[in-house]
Amino acid sequence: MKFPSMAEAAGRTLGDEEVAAAERVIRSGMLNSVWGTEARLLEAEVARMYGLPHAISCSSGTAALHLSVVAAAPDPGDEIITTPITDFGTVAPILAQNAVPVFADVDPGDGNLDPDAVAKLIGPRTRAIMAVHLFGAAARVDELRALADAHGLTLIEDCAQAWLTELPAPEGATGSPGLAGTVGDVACLSLQQWKHITCGDGGIALTADDELARRMRLFADKGWDRAAGRSHASFGLNYRMTELQAAVARAQLAKLPGVVAARRRTAAMLLDALGNVPGLRLPRPDGHAWWLFPLVLPGGGAPELAETLSAAGIPARAGYLGEPLNRAPVWQGPVYGASRGPLDGYTPADCPEADRLVADTLLVIDWNEHYTGEHVDLIAREIAAARPGGRA
Repeated sequence: MKFPSMAEAAGRTLGDEEVAAAERVIRSGMLNSVWGTEARLLEAEVARMYGLPHAISCSSGTAALHLSVVAAAPDPGDEIITTPITDFGTVAPILAQNAVPVFADVDPGDGNLDPDAVAKLIGPRTRAIMAVHLFGAAARVDELRALADAHGLTLIEDCAQAWLTELPAPEGATGSPGLAGTVGDVACLSLQQWKHITCGDGGIALTADDELARRMRLFADKGWDRAAGRSHASFGLNYRMTELQAAVARAQLAKLPGVVAARRRTAAMLLDALGNVPGLRLPRPDGHAWWLFPLVLPGGGAPELAETLSAAGIPARAGYLGEPLNRAPVWQGPVYGASRGPLDGYTPADCPEADRLVADTLLVIDWNEHYTGEHVDLIAREIAAARPGGRA
């Protein structure tokens, strides 16, 4: 059985609407967002979806994260606490601003930042906390928000994998507390090929703060104060989204609720089918956006199970990363030319829970809005057959 992949048309929602959007921009003759309209319209639509006043479009999710670090305004050598289980795009912007990534350990149940681990690492040079809503599951941003407020820190939410992820309601509360991305000072979204919706590459930075929005918009446009003529108000790079990206992204944005709903529907089917399989810790479904479907095997054996599933044609892999980012080879050599800059003498802290997840207990299955009940049945059968006794 073939599983739809986001690397091909059968696994995407790209269609006539995106073709018409691209044609509209090409026929207009204006492909640059400084003078065009598509990027500004995309920003307004995303801001409205998230209930925030500011959305800044940019060229990639990594660029959006760079804007968020610019908003936090670290001095060289200042520290930003983040997770070791994430794409390097979360960490690269910290280095780009000459700041130091400090890796906090994670919750062994879902791989998201452990607020208790974060609290132990806050020091005099800590400037920000950067949380990642891993695989589409909400991180504990309410606790991280309290920590940030208590210590005067910026809270950044990396929502690249978490379009429309819903935050858990406080105990005893009714109604939805809102979306992931609405608690931090800045939130970042990605439109890269493998995300819920795509324009190939692209990003959005969200904030409710007028000053942070001003800083990010300037930085994304080479520090160019357009209202003042050819005047550069501050240092910045060219992170502008093109009109072609924005037009395709707008067509995709209209399809986003359906994409997330379809992923939630089949994920719920698999959760139900795996409910009695021993040796598995199932993800919490509440609010999950299911970028990937993660499974934790507390007793270990994720690499072996991933191999079994892959042999059956199921797109599964163990660990998600080759190693947690605190153990990446990048920390062993020069980072800035022949220099290590503010990383001189730096050794990332150990994160034993992250180590164990990546090495032995975490398995992820690619998820897609085009999966059917037949795909779910095959996954469930193969897992059940491979885990007859499980491991506690």
